[in-house]
Amino acid sequence: MNVALIVQDTCSPVAAHAIGADAAASVASTLKALSDPLRLRMLSAIASDPRGESCVCDLAELAEVSQPTVSHHLKVLKEVDVLTSERRGTWVWYRINPDRRAAVTALLDSFAPATVAPWSDVRDDSGGPDFDERITHLADELSSEVPDLDPDVVLTIVRESYTSLARTARVHSALVPLTERFARQRLADLTRDREVSVPQVLFVCVANAGRSQLAAALVNQMAGGRVVARSAGSNPAEVIHPHVRSILEKIEGDRAAERFPKPLTDDAVRAADVVITMGCGDVCPIIPGVRYDDWAVGDPALASADGVAAIRDDIANRVRALVDDLTH
Repeated sequence: MNVALIVQDTCSPVAAHAIGADAAASVASTLKALSDPLRLRMLSAIASDPRGESCVCDLAELAEVSQPTVSHHLKVLKEVDVLTSERRGTWVWYRINPDRRAAVTALLDSFAPATVAPWSDVRDDSGGPDFDERITHLADELSSEVPDLDPDVVLTIVRESYTSLARTARVHSALVPLTERFARQRLADLTRDREVSVPQVLFVCVANAGRSQLAAALVNQMAGGRVVARSAGSNPAEVIHPHVRSILEKIEGDRAAERFPKPLTDDAVRAADVVITMGCGDVCPIIPGVRYDDWAVGDPALASADGVAAIRDDIANRVRALVDDLTH
């Protein structure tokens, strides 16, 4: 018998690489505290409250339970340091613990949507044809439209655009037209002249499949060309969420079909006059001369039908104020 094969096939565990027992106990305790639907909804409501905090009376409306029951659930979240509280008069106000803000954001904006039923179960993994010739041809076409840019720069942008979109593409046959749209936007951002351009806003969320897409569409609708809006994601999803897609169709009609999740690029941030983050934390590079803001709004991917409508109205009110600010 070959001893080398025996040694190779022998299980060689590396238990020392696993999370430590004390750390595991601490993490498990926090996860146990979060493993209640009402507590998760409360956490989401507090995290997305525009005031940055919520009181017991606000949270009692999430379910048909008494305020003492709400207080009990909030106490559990406080015990694992997810929440902090402050009493003012007869009410207690709750906020996300600043030390846990990044973890809560990751839970609500990345982990939670990933556990919801997939929006599409069909993936094209056949590999498809070799797109190199078509991509090169596309770069040649775009180069003729931006003669001030070196053709090699255009080719690099086109290839980068294709590669970044390919990471989440479900249907490879759609990659080239999507690459063209994305590359055109990047080239427009790269060559934008602030002196003669209307104000430009960039909305950034995690998946670019809900909030940021909706906000950009509403800006373009309300501004009537006086403001241009873009959107991007720090970790783009494969498709726009169906709840948001239906709203976009009401806002933009057939043009809504042209929308798709796009990755965040430095060019988009540099080209923007205003960058608005929506639940994605500190992902944007800080560019001098660019105004930054954060909108605490709920995630349509996790909301009920009524919740989606409320989120849409909230974003619409914020967009209306933003457009007024930028055009007056």
